Amino acid sequence: MKRYRIRRFSGVLLAFTMAGGLLLTGCGAGGSGGGGGADRAERADGFPAPPAPDSGEGSGEQRQDSTDGGFAPARDYLSTFALDVDTASYGYARRTLAEGGRPHPSTIRPEEFVNSFRQDYERPDGNGFSVSVDGARTSNEDWSLVRVGLATRPAGDDGERPPAALTFVLDVSGSMAEPGRLDLAKESLGVMTDRLRDDDSVALVTFSDEAETVLPMTGLGGNRGRIRDAVSGLEARQSTNLGAGVESGYAAAVEGLREGATNRVVLVSDALANTGDTDAGTILESIAGARREYGITLFGVGVGSDYGDELMERLADRGDGHTTYVSTPEEAREVFCEELPRHVGLTARDAKAQVAFDPETVAEFRLIGYENREVADEDFRDDGVDGGEVGPGHTVTALYAVRTRPGAGGHLATATVRWLDPETRAPHEESGRVETAALGDSVRSASARFQVTAVAAYFADALRRGDTRFTPLPGAPGLGELAGHAQDLAWQTQDEEVRQLASAIEQARGLAS
Repeated sequence: MKRYRIRRFSGVLLAFTMAGGLLLTGCGAGGSGGGGGADRAERADGFPAPPAPDSGEGSGEQRQDSTDGGFAPARDYLSTFALDVDTASYGYARRTLAEGGRPHPSTIRPEEFVNSFRQDYERPDGNGFSVSVDGARTSNEDWSLVRVGLATRPAGDDGERPPAALTFVLDVSGSMAEPGRLDLAKESLGVMTDRLRDDDSVALVTFSDEAETVLPMTGLGGNRGRIRDAVSGLEARQSTNLGAGVESGYAAAVEGLREGATNRVVLVSDALANTGDTDAGTILESIAGARREYGITLFGVGVGSDYGDELMERLADRGDGHTTYVSTPEEAREVFCEELPRHVGLTARDAKAQVAFDPETVAEFRLIGYENREVADEDFRDDGVDGGEVGPGHTVTALYAVRTRPGAGGHLATATVRWLDPETRAPHEESGRVETAALGDSVRSASARFQVTAVAAYFADALRRGDTRFTPLPGAPGLGELAGHAQDLAWQTQDEEVRQLASAIEQARGLAS
């Protein structure tokens, strides 16, 4: 795992001396900001994001630097990362625990645990993001959890979205014969065929030892029977040439490209590549031109008790997309039949967030997770540097452990999100801020959704405790206390997903005893 790295300043006051014309619009604690224009706005106080680069274009890829996973030194006050709506790490961990195993620490990404749960953020009135910032103090003296919440407006009526051109790349290798893999995908795709609109279109590419285009891009109107027949005839075969499948899938997507539509590759696989190209970098390089030139995004759906988590996650990150994981028919139907049709459009491209902590009140901080989504601070406004893609109705949560200076009060942090309009590529920004006075007295007294966020983060922290690259979170409770807290929240919220979280924590506790 790689950890985000924040830019070193030659002096603490450097950011302030640069701030004269570069200050960001601020909002009340927990609220959303005002002007989200292409150029940086101004405000009278708070903490600035860095200036735009003087010249040159970014490489188009995120910078990733391996570090020790500790806390940020006191002289660093900026944290910058690409937005991420992946949830696969949590889904796979939950399945592994349910089957009596303990997830390997390398598969635990705390941000994907946190982002697996519904949030209570205010939604924006128009396209773009709202920004909410809140926090609560932990049992450790001077340490708090600070939550940065970003939310997009939910999708409107189905008829309001652009048409979709979806290329399904389906793994039919021998390992997919296991119950809950290919059979799950076939059933879900069959049902999804009825949920898409007549003006949507789909293509189907399969791969085992070789790749095959089973169905070229085909409109749903009048062709649903043909599409169902193509799906129902799929059978598991031999080895897993994932590289050939992805390359052929993108070729089919380019061939069937539709102007004015959302063009997306949907990869369904256990990602256990064992033939041909097996490296994510090599695979993505082979289709980089299609990704950049045509704006085709990648949605990865992981399946199977044995699952190539790292490969699928890297493919989605570098393919301008995201991943999820399904292990039951109910989860598969939710992804293919509800979420995919509902969120088929894009609200934002290359979205990045930057949180600026006030050195007068903050001694040190740590972003929980997002280790392989880091962006160099100076690249925040470089729109050539890759960010994340976010759809309608999504929320993105970043949780920080923050140590405040003893007795300090006032401005704590300002969070800014920057994104490109998916159609015009015009940049926009929105900001929110929080004061030390707004921090809750304890995590237990915070809102129910804040508590769920904290429990999910603490749970992820406990599961990767064996990885010495990561420092345990301040105030982290034991699994027994955490399980009790989750059970209380499940009763309070009457949320089935929170109940499942409580069950997973209890299963982890049983394995640890």
